[in-house]
Amino acid sequence: MFKKLLLVVATLIATMGFAFAQVDVNKADAAALDSIKGIGPAKSKAIIEERSKGGEFKDWADLEKRVKGIGEKSAVKLSEAGLQVNGKAKDGAAAKPAAEKPAKAAKAEKAEKAEKPAKAAAAMPAATPGAATASVPVKGAAADKAAAADAPKKK
Repeated sequence: MFKKLLLVVATLIATMGFAFAQVDVNKADAAALDSIKGIGPAKSKAIIEERSKGGEFKDWADLEKRVKGIGEKSAVKLSEAGLQVNGKAKDGAAAKPAAEKPAKAAKAEKAEKAEKPAKAAAAMPAATPGAATASVPVKGAAADKAAAADAPKKK
C-alpha cells in the first residue's frame, strides 16, 4: 500500500510540474512542446519546422501567422497552458489559477479514502468453520437452512 501511495504522490508531482511549466516556443524541443496541453506531436513538428525555416518567432502574431492551426483563440489557450513567445504570455490570456492545485490534491485524497475500506475488508482474515460470526436475522427457507447447518450432527 505504501508503494502505491508513493507512486501516486510522485505521479501527481510530476504531472503538476508539466502542467505549470512555462515553455518558450523559440527554445523548446518537441518533447517540451508536447507537454503543453493543446499541442500534440503534429503541432509541435509544425512549430519546429516553421522555426527552422523562418527563424525564431518574433511575437504571438508571428506565431499565429506562420503556424497553420494556431489562431487567436488557440493562442490564448496555449498561453494559458504555459506556452510563451520570447518569454511573454499572450495578451488577454489569464494565468492558471492557484486553486487547481488543492483541487487535484483533494481528488487524490478522495480516491485514497475510497480505497481504505476495500483494503481493510480484504485484509481481514476469512471466517473459519466453527468460529463465531455476527448474527444477521434471516427469514424463510434461508433461516431453516442456516439453522440446519449450525446444528450439531448426530451420529
